[in-house]
Amino acid sequence: MLTILFDGVAYGMLLFVLGIGLCVTLGLMNFINLAHGAFAMAGGYLTIVLMNRYGISYYWGLPAAFVFSAALGAILERTLYVHLYNKSHLDQTLFSIGLVFMSMAIVDYFMGANQQTINLPPALDGRINVLGASVGIFRIFTIVICGLLTIALQFIIAKTRFGSRLRAAVDDGRVARGLGINVTTIFALTFAFGSGLAGLGGALSIGIISIDPTFPLKYMIYFLIVISVGGTTTITGPFYASLLLGVADVAGKYYVPEIGGFIIYTIMVAVLILRPQGLFTKGATR
Repeated sequence: MLTILFDGVAYGMLLFVLGIGLCVTLGLMNFINLAHGAFAMAGGYLTIVLMNRYGISYYWGLPAAFVFSAALGAILERTLYVHLYNKSHLDQTLFSIGLVFMSMAIVDYFMGANQQTINLPPALDGRINVLGASVGIFRIFTIVICGLLTIALQFIIAKTRFGSRLRAAVDDGRVARGLGINVTTIFALTFAFGSGLAGLGGALSIGIISIDPTFPLKYMIYFLIVISVGGTTTITGPFYASLLLGVADVAGKYYVPEIGGFIIYTIMVAVLILRPQGLFTKGATR
């Protein structure tokens, strides 16, 4: 049971880092970016190429994935996404879905349709005994990295001047501009940072879940479930939801493999019926 718990927490942490960028753009920027998984895929494939073709260490692949995905997000935000901020949610959804299929086609053309793998560094490979449970070293590494990122992100949003300016820009952009806040730059940096987190999550995911050209479409529903269950008004909500869903998914597939894949969908449906605003969001239930 402890092994399943550790695996579930690691998987949940990974879901959080993969999906938190979507939570930021949707909850804080009020922008629907369903192509968020494409940035995660970009970070994952960059790490694969750096390791398998150029022999670069996995430890360098992680920051490279963050920087590459953040740069890609910044470029696309300035050239494409910026024109959609004032459009309807339907337009944003259709646009980002189109980007998903374009990214899948591009990766399939250059990298092929097969799943990609890497050889983890010896220090991250294997298993150790923790409290009598056999736990993968890489999963412990993932939990530590994602935990530190969660603390840092919560601090940035809640305690820094940038976080307060971001919240002001979202609440009323015109008033924020009148106070001297550069809303355009704030949104661009936020979008780039969220894209970079997705890329980092994609690099981390190689050691836990498979990555192939269908990655952004396959895991889009997981990101949306995390946001639906946790809500979009805070960072801690999706974090707790990710842990809950990660443990439930791993435990369900282990104990009841016949229906294990449906457990997180059942949780989502129950939450949407009982608390449509999310489990960890304050407010009325109806």
